[in-house]
Order: sequence, then C-alpha cells, then structure tokens
Amino acid sequence: MAVYRKHNEKWYCRGRVKGERYHKLCDGAKTKEEASELEDALRYKIRQRQNGLIKEDLKNITLSGLVNIYLDYSRINKKSYSTDKSRMKLVLEYFKQSTLIKTIKPVEIEGFKNFLLKKDRTKATTNRYLEMLKTMFNIAISNKYLTENPMGTVKKFPVKNYSLRYLTGDEEARLFEHLSENIIGIVIVALNTGLRKSNILNLKWENINFDFGYIEILENKGNKHLKIPINPKLKTLFSKIPVQNDFIFINPETKMPYKDIKKSWNSALKKANIHNFRFHDLRHTVGTRLAQENVPLNTVKEILGHSDIHTTMRYVHQAPRSKIEAMNILANINSI
Repeated sequence: MAVYRKHNEKWYCRGRVKGERYHKLCDGAKTKEEASELEDALRYKIRQRQNGLIKEDLKNITLSGLVNIYLDYSRINKKSYSTDKSRMKLVLEYFKQSTLIKTIKPVEIEGFKNFLLKKDRTKATTNRYLEMLKTMFNIAISNKYLTENPMGTVKKFPVKNYSLRYLTGDEEARLFEHLSENIIGIVIVALNTGLRKSNILNLKWENINFDFGYIEILENKGNKHLKIPINPKLKTLFSKIPVQNDFIFINPETKMPYKDIKKSWNSALKKANIHNFRFHDLRHTVGTRLAQENVPLNTVKEILGHSDIHTTMRYVHQAPRSKIEAMNILANINSI
C-alpha cells in the first residue's frame, strides 16, 4: 500500500488486498495524511466486499458493450464465430443495445424464448441462443460486470433426440441428378469421408497426401487429428479438379472458398423430392453404411472422429441389413 502525489498535486493510492489490485485517486485529499485515511477506507471497503458483507460495485455495461466483448472472445476461441455474430442480431433486437446488463432479469429471458419461437426458431435452436447468453453473462461475471448469472433459473426446452436420417440408394441417385456442377465434388467428398461440411469447404491441397493416400485434418471439432484414407472415387475426383489456389473447392463467382452452399444444396433437395435431410446427414449416411457393412465400430469411430464410442453406436441401430443377416444366421443354426 502506498500514497503518492503527481505533478498536478493530486494524491493517489495503490496497493493490493488479498491479490486484488487497486489504483485510485484520493479525491479531496490535500495532505499525505488525508490520502492515507482515504486509502484505509478503500482497503476496508474492499475487504468487506471480498468477505461478502457488501455488494460488488458494478460498472454500467450495456448489452451492446457485452456483445462486443463476447464476439471478441468467440472470434478467438470458437469455430462458431460467424453463427454467434448472426445470432446477436436477434439478441440486440429483443433486449435493445442500450440496456444495462445488470437490469436483465430471468423473466425477460423467458420472454426472449417466446420471441425466438415467434421468429420461427425451433426449440433446439432457441436452446443454442440460451447457451450463448449463459456464456456471455459468465464472461460478464468474470470481468466483474455482474455478480450472478440471470440465466441461473432459466430452463432450456426439452428436445427429443434427433432421429438419424441417412440417404437411401434411390435418394442418392435422385440427388446426384439434380446437384449443380459446382457442389457435386463437395458431396462426393462428404459421402466418401464422413467429414463435416466446414472441413470440406475449407479443405486445402496441403491436406491431401497423394504419396501415402490420405486426407489429414488438423483443425476439427473436439480438436481431433483425422487421417482418412483416399479411396478410388476420391482419387479420381481430386485428379480432375484444377489447382487454382490453396483451397480445393472454389466458388466460381467469387474465386474464393465457399462460405456456404445452402442455396445450391436446398435447390437440389427440392428438385430430387428429398425431404427432412440436411447436409450433415451425409455424415450420418457414412456411419450407417459402414455399420451396415459390419465395419468394426472402433474403425467407424476413428473415421468420424467421435470421442465416445456410444456416439458411434447410434449407427448400429440404423443398420437393418445387419439385423436381418443376424436373424437369418439364427434361423440356420436353430434346429427347430
């Protein structure tokens, strides 16, 4: 602890209380003794707050300010930065930019849930918004802008587990009839690797090892290091794609990697009369087909980059051919 005077003749104090630093103007102090008395009062107040005897002094941070802090965090630490940035538009629309975060109560967040449903967001998507808000308010707490998270008593919607959807042989044939030339290669990679869309769109030539025949992905969900063998279909595909820059799949309009292929993908699904099917379901298709061919689950787990074998086991339940073969084996073994 120390008090000192600057050239402007104002007194300041600085020090530490149980690891917490302070550095403040001793407003009104004209002598060193008066500054020391103000510092003693400040240190007493800090100790009282640390012991929970008085409430934390909160800065008047607006929601807009917290959104900026959160997006900085998201850009550095999360792969979903672009999604977070997009979702913030509805957060700011409902709560308003100038709202002080310390005034946001659980009842208002409940209203936000209803607001999202009226905006045609599903309950599952609404839960993603709530998770984002919870993280935002936790960041505010860690920066001492809040003392408690208003999300504490807010419940997420119960959502039924998603029923795995995979592409049938007939659907695959119809889909490829209607895929635009620009994204056929992207879909071929998806069906022959099980990679996520983001990994495929960001696939670079440096990820392809033609000498040893594998695709290597270093940046992946869960920080998994994936090495996926290149099968003959992929080898043929890659040999036909011209090298334009670092990335394999280039948007012909922008000459840059695709940010998304939603428009072309949805158009192909509509023309092929395929319903309730997402691009991510191509990944489920890979898992299901491997399980149907009795590929060991540990191998499927490694290919798809699952952390837990129980995640991979979902595909066993989607493999009717294996079940039929198993029952036929019993019929041949049983004597009755």
